[in-house]
Amino acid sequence: MNNPLPELDQIRRQLGNVESRKKAKMLVVDDEPDNLDLLYRTFRRDFQVLKADSGVNALQVLASEGEVAVIISDQRMPEMKGTEFLSKTVPQFPDTVRIILTGFTDIEDLVEAINAGQVYKYITKPWDPIELKAVVQRAVETYELLKQRTEELRRANAQMGLLAVLVQVTQQASNLDATLDPIAKAFGESFSADGCILQLVEGNALVFKQGTYSVFGTVENWLARDPLTTEAIASQQLQVSVNVPNDRKLARVSHYESNSIQAHLIIPITFREEVLAVLSLQWKQPCTLREDELKLIHLSAQLVAIALTSTRYYQPTK
Repeated sequence: MNNPLPELDQIRRQLGNVESRKKAKMLVVDDEPDNLDLLYRTFRRDFQVLKADSGVNALQVLASEGEVAVIISDQRMPEMKGTEFLSKTVPQFPDTVRIILTGFTDIEDLVEAINAGQVYKYITKPWDPIELKAVVQRAVETYELLKQRTEELRRANAQMGLLAVLVQVTQQASNLDATLDPIAKAFGESFSADGCILQLVEGNALVFKQGTYSVFGTVENWLARDPLTTEAIASQQLQVSVNVPNDRKLARVSHYESNSIQAHLIIPITFREEVLAVLSLQWKQPCTLREDELKLIHLSAQLVAIALTSTRYYQPTK
């Protein structure tokens, strides 16, 4: 049986290279500079370590940097106890794993925090680096499992929503122009893209008609100048760069840098070996699409081809 996505091996290698370079984020919080520096030095080789000297400052770091895999916080700090600080992080970052360092027997506070799901484990001072590293390793594994389950649920819901939109468009298609924006929006939202363009093709050349989606409200269309677009139309195969800044072929393509695009996936929408349109998904961070998502994009493109073909030839009766 032919591989329905012959480009998959190349894409796997690109995605693997991106994933291998990523370090998990960790936030360490302690009001004592020596302890804070020791925590940083203990974990800096294996993690992207963020530091804060109080609960208030730690909340500001999280507001700026976003979710981290693990938080290690001292319990006894001025202004805000560690358990109080950690409790404030739960609503926005439910998957983050939280560890308390304590030199006191604040059993009541700790038990309450653990029972409420706010603290994964507590470590007594003076802590042993080997023991703490082992605890953090288990914490990271727990975080990754939680993120995987959360992400799988999100993706499943998004994929069902995408297929529902495409089926509805296919069934109800009567006006080509009216189908383009909804399709672009469905793809953009389903794959967490910053921008998406669905642009029609005639005679292997892009034409004016297009549908767009952007989390920023507007998206610049530079597909006519894009080498991936040209290759996608010519080869009738999906083209992708998961990390544009490190892609030699795109290093001198100015529109990626000027629009801060760090990943671009473009798939030709084909029917009976004719390219009807191209679908462009753009991200401002390196791409982390999974293999099942790439296959879903390939499958969904076939539904889009059916929808476009239906609207091309169907004229509603008056």
